[in-house]
Amino acid sequence: MPKDPSIKSILIIGSGPIVIGQACEFDYAGSQASRSLREEGIEVILINSNPATIMTDKVTADHVYLLPLEKKYIKQILEKHKIDAVLPTMGGQTALNLAIDCDKAGLWEKYGVRIIGVDIAAIETTEDREKFRLKMHELNVNVCKGATATSFLQGKEIAQEIGFPLVIRPSYTLGGSGGGFVEKPEEFDQALNNGLHASPIHEVLVEQSILGWKEYEVELLRDNIGNVIIICSIENFDPMGVHTGDSITVAPAMTLPDTIYQQMRDLAIRMMNGIGMFAGGCNVQFAVNPEDDMIVGIEINPRVSRSSALASKATGYPIAKIAAKLAIGYNLDELKNQITGSTSAFFEPALDYVIVKIPRWNFDKFKGADRRLGLQMKSVGEVMGIGRNFQEALQKACQSLEIKRNGLGADGKEVTNQEQILESLRHPSWNRLFHVYDAIKLGIPLKTIHKLSKIDMWFLDQIEELLKLENEIESFTIETIPAEILRIAKTKGYADRQIAHLLGCLESEVHTKRHALGIKRVYKLVDTCAAEFEAKTPYYYSTFDDENESVRSDRKKVVILGSGPNRIGQGIEFDYSCVHGVLAAKECGYETIMINCNPETVSTDFDIADKLYFEPVFWEHIYDIILHEQPEGVIVQLGGQTALKLAEKLERYGIKIIGTDYKSLDLAEDRGSFSSLLKDNNIPYPQFGVIEDADQAIELSKELGFPLLVRPSYVLGGQSMKIVINEQELESHVIDLLKDIPGNKVLLDHFLDGAIEAEADAICDGEDVYIIGIMQHIEPAGIHSGDSYAVLPPYNLGDFIIRQIEQHTKTIALALKTVGLINIQFAIKDDQVYIIEANPRASRTVPFICKAYDEPYVNYATKVMLGEKKVKDFKFSPKKQGYAIKVPVFSFNKFPNVNKELGPEMKSTGEAIYFIDDLMDDYFLKIYSERNLYLSR
Repeated sequence: MPKDPSIKSILIIGSGPIVIGQACEFDYAGSQASRSLREEGIEVILINSNPATIMTDKVTADHVYLLPLEKKYIKQILEKHKIDAVLPTMGGQTALNLAIDCDKAGLWEKYGVRIIGVDIAAIETTEDREKFRLKMHELNVNVCKGATATSFLQGKEIAQEIGFPLVIRPSYTLGGSGGGFVEKPEEFDQALNNGLHASPIHEVLVEQSILGWKEYEVELLRDNIGNVIIICSIENFDPMGVHTGDSITVAPAMTLPDTIYQQMRDLAIRMMNGIGMFAGGCNVQFAVNPEDDMIVGIEINPRVSRSSALASKATGYPIAKIAAKLAIGYNLDELKNQITGSTSAFFEPALDYVIVKIPRWNFDKFKGADRRLGLQMKSVGEVMGIGRNFQEALQKACQSLEIKRNGLGADGKEVTNQEQILESLRHPSWNRLFHVYDAIKLGIPLKTIHKLSKIDMWFLDQIEELLKLENEIESFTIETIPAEILRIAKTKGYADRQIAHLLGCLESEVHTKRHALGIKRVYKLVDTCAAEFEAKTPYYYSTFDDENESVRSDRKKVVILGSGPNRIGQGIEFDYSCVHGVLAAKECGYETIMINCNPETVSTDFDIADKLYFEPVFWEHIYDIILHEQPEGVIVQLGGQTALKLAEKLERYGIKIIGTDYKSLDLAEDRGSFSSLLKDNNIPYPQFGVIEDADQAIELSKELGFPLLVRPSYVLGGQSMKIVINEQELESHVIDLLKDIPGNKVLLDHFLDGAIEAEADAICDGEDVYIIGIMQHIEPAGIHSGDSYAVLPPYNLGDFIIRQIEQHTKTIALALKTVGLINIQFAIKDDQVYIIEANPRASRTVPFICKAYDEPYVNYATKVMLGEKKVKDFKFSPKKQGYAIKVPVFSFNKFPNVNKELGPEMKSTGEAIYFIDDLMDDYFLKIYSERNLYLSR
């Protein structure tokens, strides 16, 4: 059936601020759905309170409402617009819960709005653990033995009947919140209590534990007439017991015999058809008993999910885009495959490559957090590696993580403490993969590793093979290594840096040698159909093979470096900047080349840049792409600290940095040089000094006076910053810092206690400076700017202070020879404005200002960087009404034993925007009264 002509306008509900368990994958889904519906001439109205994403931008929808995701705001929108239908499946659990609330309140019915793309009854069946269990019995699908409890007593009775070990799963929670395994009866009472409290309807499922079984996921799409296709199968490297969002996953499934896969397929389709007849995406999770291959249905999500973002990037099949079209009535056979442009969308992707996803954690931000992985998701982002085989994809994913490793092993950082390794294999934590490698290297038998970790033997064999190869490589030098062995190492994903470590030589020597031997990267298309049909979409990954599928054009090109995996301190705001950078460079006539490895984002969508290289943001990969593409230059200031850190290498290799040059970027990061610049321009800054050991720190503290702010150079999100108030604290923090980052310089600043903090963002072309916004923080200086409520424009800084801020911003931007964006942070004390730091790049606050003032500043800044426009060529006309407040959002509920203290190190995972008309607003008065509540050191 073609599309339903009665649907002329659709409301899309977003997922709100980024929290652990619900991240940018839903902004990706919502952005894709919105574009897909607008292609059909449908008016799209969008509600989402997250200012940092491209989803809430004018380029995405016809009307964007940056409002809290609450019933009363939905009602306001329904009164203002004639809306025919609501699509709630693109905004994760948050959007679904809100849609159900509005349904129960009769809002949709009152305003004549249809719910599309989902079946409310289906959601209730999947979220209500008891209904799900009964439905699976009815469909003849095995489920774990268990029952639901709505009271403490009921829970105890069920536990007695089933026996331990058990698992507790609360109904209607996000990212596994409140769930857990219970090994012993004495742990049960506490776990049951937690689960009942975590569930919004105070209901939990108590069931037998299948800890250690193998876990698989299947992504499906179904249309209105019941056509179903399987997009891909995903295998969890980690067995049951680790939340899928915290598991390393592999697609397609590697260790699944075809007979079991066919059974799983049939079960997935039966489950999807059994819960309701809606058109759209669906994710089904299974566990398989490794003893007898019995398959058990774990859960089903009748919406796009974290896995569907991954499956879209893994296959090139745009699930959210197609799901949106199915929701308005199309059937699969009426739609085109977006990648080939010639075949139907009613086909199942075939992969001639392997993808590995590894989550990215930020435990170091939460001192005292339980780092063990379990049913509750704890990761903040993820990376994906694409290779011709599992080993290559695994190494590339490890290179993408940015955790100071060069891949899996071969970097001299292995753990050799046997007790520690065995403990880690038994109780998974974020680094268990590296410990599996360490265990094999130490000679612990694979059987023992399998028994403790329950990781499939096939995966362990693959890692053991890598170690055998390393032993072989170590017997050579760079002069004697045979070409064949070097080629094998590259086909298995080893970085030049890892090979150099094994051979005891320089990375550049390995690069030179392999190029001389003709061992060069080639680029392959992600084409959804294993090269059966010609792909029209330029979406590439690298490997070592004969044929190169990425043809260099003769257009002028620019490379935009992405920001890698999301983490605290560097999140989706840089994806926003990258997308705008790509669009602006396209407007200027450039061929745009995007390099990034984050599967959750819009910047890695196959139709944003002219060419997408889904590769690690890792020097060797970038350099090879640059050698192949020969761009005019590289834009580094839109991809956060990740891209910025590569500026030095680009400079050294004679590659042009577009916008602010490396010298200026480095000068802003190097505290000594930067302070000299401030001194020369008569700009005040807190007294500071640079030290290299604890003795120097004590000497310097006598000169500067306590309290002191202690921080390492070149850090992100205030990593390892601390305020110390005496010599003892100073000494122990400096020793810790230098142990973590040997050879780094440590900065001591006199901390301006009780100062007001403010920040400004500006665009500069080297001659003129335009300040796009000045924000005043509600919390005092000492709390990281990313964790502060910030108000735009300032709410009580007098003209005298504002003039100083404006003057200093302009002076610094010009003195740093900024071309593009710059963010400057200030502390204000006794009517004097001091400079805390300057970052000549896109900042966390730029998207917030763009949304508040309704102006595309990143677009302007990119055109300035490219030299296509000057600041004076733009007609700036910000819409300034009332105030916009940047609201930090935290995920402390994932770490119950960590107290919510805020200091110089950033801890928030996302943010919302809140508009007020004046300063007598109740919301503002409440947060202003609590401004000192969480301040710590």
